[in-house]
Amino acid sequence: MTNDKTADLAGPGIGNYDDLEKILPGDYESLLTPKETQQALSAVKTYIEDGISKELNLIRVECPLIMDRDSGMNDYLDRDGSRTPIDFQCGLGLEKKINAQVVQAVTKWKRWALEQYGMDVGEGLFTDMRAVRKDYFLDHDHSSYVDQWDWEKVITPENRTLDYLKEVVRKLWKVIKGAENHAHEMFPQLKTDRWPDLPDELVFLHAEEILEMYPDLPRKARETEVIKKYPAIFIIGIGWTLDDGYPHEMRAADYDDWVTPTIEKNGKLMHGLNGDILVWNPITKRRHELTSMGIRVTKDTLVEQLKITGQEHFLELPYHQMIMNGEIPLTIGGGIGQSRTYMAILKKAHLGECSVTVWPKILRDMCAKKKIFVLQ
Repeated sequence: MTNDKTADLAGPGIGNYDDLEKILPGDYESLLTPKETQQALSAVKTYIEDGISKELNLIRVECPLIMDRDSGMNDYLDRDGSRTPIDFQCGLGLEKKINAQVVQAVTKWKRWALEQYGMDVGEGLFTDMRAVRKDYFLDHDHSSYVDQWDWEKVITPENRTLDYLKEVVRKLWKVIKGAENHAHEMFPQLKTDRWPDLPDELVFLHAEEILEMYPDLPRKARETEVIKKYPAIFIIGIGWTLDDGYPHEMRAADYDDWVTPTIEKNGKLMHGLNGDILVWNPITKRRHELTSMGIRVTKDTLVEQLKITGQEHFLELPYHQMIMNGEIPLTIGGGIGQSRTYMAILKKAHLGECSVTVWPKILRDMCAKKKIFVLQ
């Protein structure tokens, strides 16, 4: 079981196509035609962008697809070095070309952008972010092409609490649930007894509490079991080492704050000002992650987390120096997976029904046999 837990820390992909074939349903039939799906995607996208703007006081801004490699602003996702960005040089005619990278997410850039755009406390931004994550296993809900609503908002020191985090999470869930209702109004066939809708309310659980419930299971299995019981949850405290000696999942050390003590229960202290929204996917009968978010590090918690992960050399990078010197604000932020959210709302079996990217032939053939229309 120890090896299972270790292997389960970095990313939630399945890992082989034999297992994936068992997960994809054999009796699937999309509730929407390919044309209706495109119409629904457009409507849900507009609803969610308008909703998060209103609920969180955000404006839409442009964001980078490429970054300076040496800025320290690219996202390294799982902190263990297993997900590396695409590096290339650009600048024809320059004596020394620019060392650039394709973004994996704009998690850190957003915090700097708030300063660039002169955002005040309570104001924020969101982006229609596109990224490439070349090191993912390509399955039913992971692709190398990533589309997210990445968002960030300026907060005060007093906002750095679990109660404030939960308040923001509930607002996001209100928007996601509202988008589902909006899609049902456009396409009543989405309301079906075969597959349940998203629940009205989220259940909040700390990663430590889930471990207590299922102490012998690795992380993905724990998530699947708890979501069978509570079909929409927010898991708090992702990144801190739990009682079994492992974090719930690897989380980068330089954006979310997962080290701050937040909960005391039965004499036990739990940590973390971050988390993920996961829902039950009734089609694949698996856990389905929609969004990751958190209150961001201060200069003190940044140093503490980099010490824990053995990455103190990051403190020399420009982005990290901005935090250490107080040049960028305290924030809360996250990324909402666009195609993942469309899958949940439109009751889809595969990410490729909602976004156009590259898939291996073995997966395309598998989907064709199971009547899953994958966009190309």
